[in-house]
Amino acid sequence: MKLTWLGHSGFRLEIEDAVILIDPWLSGNPMFPEDRRTEAIEGATHILLTHGHGDHSGDALSIARAQKIPIAGIYDLIGTWQTHHGIEGIGFNKGGTVDLAGAKVTMVNACHSSSIEGSEGPIYAGHESGYMIAGDGHVLYVSGDTDIMADMEWMAEYHQPDIGILCAGGHFTMDMKRAAYAARKYFRFQVVIPCHYRTFPLLEQNADALKSGLPGVKVIEPEVLEPIRF
Repeated sequence: MKLTWLGHSGFRLEIEDAVILIDPWLSGNPMFPEDRRTEAIEGATHILLTHGHGDHSGDALSIARAQKIPIAGIYDLIGTWQTHHGIEGIGFNKGGTVDLAGAKVTMVNACHSSSIEGSEGPIYAGHESGYMIAGDGHVLYVSGDTDIMADMEWMAEYHQPDIGILCAGGHFTMDMKRAAYAARKYFRFQVVIPCHYRTFPLLEQNADALKSGLPGVKVIEPEVLEPIRF
């Protein structure tokens, strides 16, 4: 299994027979080098979205059309895009599991908001979500944008993820200290990877508080387009 950060909350996940682009926001992303776009999306088989905000879904439609691949995510948003944008979609909902080329992807709860930009302001885009992704002997928890939730207790007990990809930038989501608390209280991660940080001055710029709050857990601060192998 190979995981590559695309900046902000975007990841390229190579797992089982799938190459999944999670929340691909490339165009206008201060963290992402635009001249490496082809490298980032080459061979992708699926796109997986946690919610509709532009810093997560910004390049989903253009990549889906160019690569001729489906977008998986919350039923409401995917159904709307299928109707109005003609893309192939895999719409499902919380508690549902889909098979993406051998990777078993289960949608779980998150605590945030979700909208896309319309001509007269934000348009509702279905509920925000996170994912448990099982494959290649691992279970990854992709938190999406969220705060701490009591739901994390049963999610951890039921799915038993060993790798956590946690939003941790603060202001719009949990910060590093809160992410560390959530990971320590509810989960038994072997590895934690922060995201949704460093992109803008408003967000946290390092993972020091996450590291200090998780003794005994390997915290990896990712670098853009540098693969992490498991």
